[in-house]
Amino acid sequence: MKLNNKRTILIGFAFLSISAFWQMYDTIIPLILRDTFGVGDSLSGWIMALDNVFALFMLPLFGKISDKVGRRMPFIVGGTAAAVILNMLLSVLNVPGRLPLFFVVLGLLLIAMGTYRSPAVALMPDVTPKPLRSKANAIINLMGALGGVFTLLVIKVFGGAPEGERANYFPVFLAVSALMVIAVTVVSRKVDERKLRAEVPQEPEEEKQEATGGKLPPEMMRSLALILCSVSLWFMGYNAVTTAYSKYFTRMWGDLSGAASCLMIATVGAVVSYIPVGMISSKIGRKKMILLGVTVLTTCFALAGTVKVFTFGVYVLFVLIGFAWASINVNSYPMVVEISKGSDVGKYTGLYYTFSMSAQILTPVVSGWLLEHVGYHTLFPYAACMTGAAFITMLFVKHGDNRPEKAKSLLENFDVDD
Repeated sequence: MKLNNKRTILIGFAFLSISAFWQMYDTIIPLILRDTFGVGDSLSGWIMALDNVFALFMLPLFGKISDKVGRRMPFIVGGTAAAVILNMLLSVLNVPGRLPLFFVVLGLLLIAMGTYRSPAVALMPDVTPKPLRSKANAIINLMGALGGVFTLLVIKVFGGAPEGERANYFPVFLAVSALMVIAVTVVSRKVDERKLRAEVPQEPEEEKQEATGGKLPPEMMRSLALILCSVSLWFMGYNAVTTAYSKYFTRMWGDLSGAASCLMIATVGAVVSYIPVGMISSKIGRKKMILLGVTVLTTCFALAGTVKVFTFGVYVLFVLIGFAWASINVNSYPMVVEISKGSDVGKYTGLYYTFSMSAQILTPVVSGWLLEHVGYHTLFPYAACMTGAAFITMLFVKHGDNRPEKAKSLLENFDVDD
């Protein structure tokens, strides 16, 4: 049984477009709220948390609806079309005095994105045999990273503004919208969902019978709780930085192009780390690799908080941040589903995303309050405290660290649990 890499790449265009959009949202929207509409950091934090609030109920809802319909493509095409229209409308509302209308369109845009994110993610396992989903998921993640890099490059080229003038982000909105249209066109025309589903072999009956999903023993439940707590804590730290970094850079270190460069470097650092991290994890175990990643992440955040003037050293810190985040992401979700049984994988996946998204809802509000009422200098110390706490909770995890067998392909060395 061999993975069709070309087909998986084509499926990955859906995730590429989603990642490109969210990179733009996290980078540009906070600046528009602050510079165009004069929204304070606390309120801005609440607004930036809306996407995660919607995701808490929309992702499982539309995942379930698409399960019942038996098709993912209508949701992907329809959701992308609505999102592109609303995204372009939002770009022309970047004018002082139009905050109420801007807010309404932004809410509708977030709803549109929520309607197809789960169906887009579910398309890969729908058309990929179970033993090959690890390799496929590796390719999907890399496609998503490329989408993020695309947006950061566009922001670097078109996102700046002369001193004293308000930036015109229309070219950024246009470029991301164009990518979304191209991506959904590729997926809808090149991926025959029904045909590919029919080709996927059914799961063996004995495996279905074994997957009873019984109650976890107390010691495993404790490990699960500690892993999920760790997930929340490191997302609170990392997401605080990714949500506010554009404002932090422009206020503390310089212009937006420098901010885009640093986050792009961190993203590239994560991408090139995926395969080495997977190989190392297969030898030393997931928990040790996560603890190493959390240690590096905490150290980098703490050091970044001491930097007063932007220097080349900041780029080095963000390369290390990318490596650290890859070390955590490659291993954390597999540890959660390692504890589950066959019929519970979806349930435990939901738990993972519930805790990660809940953290992303809370942290922009908390960090935004600190930025507004204490000062921008609190951003990196806050992030370091959160990730440092995650190190402590992760130390006490005793389950979920089964070491995978040596993979036949480098891409199978990470995110290996299906």
